[in-house]
Amino acid sequence: MRTIKHSGVHELEIRRSRFICALARVVTEEEAQAFIAGRRRAHRDATHNCTAYVLGEHGEITRNSDDGEPAGTAGLPMLEVLGGRGLTGVAAVVTRYFGGVKLGAGGLVRAYGQAVAETIDAVGVVERRPVVTVTVSVGHERAGRLQRDLHASPYPPVGARYGRRAEIDVAVPEEDLAAFEAWAAAATGGQADLRRGARTLVDAEI
Repeated sequence: MRTIKHSGVHELEIRRSRFICALARVVTEEEAQAFIAGRRRAHRDATHNCTAYVLGEHGEITRNSDDGEPAGTAGLPMLEVLGGRGLTGVAAVVTRYFGGVKLGAGGLVRAYGQAVAETIDAVGVVERRPVVTVTVSVGHERAGRLQRDLHASPYPPVGARYGRRAEIDVAVPEEDLAAFEAWAAAATGGQADLRRGARTLVDAEI
């Protein structure tokens, strides 16, 4: 799944109308609605605050609103840009301050789509990849070398604890679990205990 790298705002002017697009990373519909409500409060004097969002690991939840623009000329083209970029977990609000020149239906579709596309380009895109935290437990005499080997491998450690044994946490891509466990066994001479933990999503540069 892909999402935006971070939230952001971008403004453009088209035939004297100001279009201000704000994007935010969101997980739930409640978060998306709260973001939209905040933008509407911030721009309550605007002509329109049109919205679209895509949620779910596979982008299965979609909503959009034209907020008074002609039907299908604002929210839908915004949504189509999000979907066309393969993004999910994103809410978009495009605020329009009317400049006195009508754009027509085609002009509105292009303007709202352009506002979202340019803002995506400005904030950047990342891929959300599933990883599993694997805890590698070894004796203290092996911990230093294992840490060095991990830093030199494709599996850098993300945390460590030192008690009766050294416990080193590694975020492993889900598809690499078997390969990592084989690597860890070879790197420690079979002396490591491995424990799989939670599955999470992490950002990865595209």
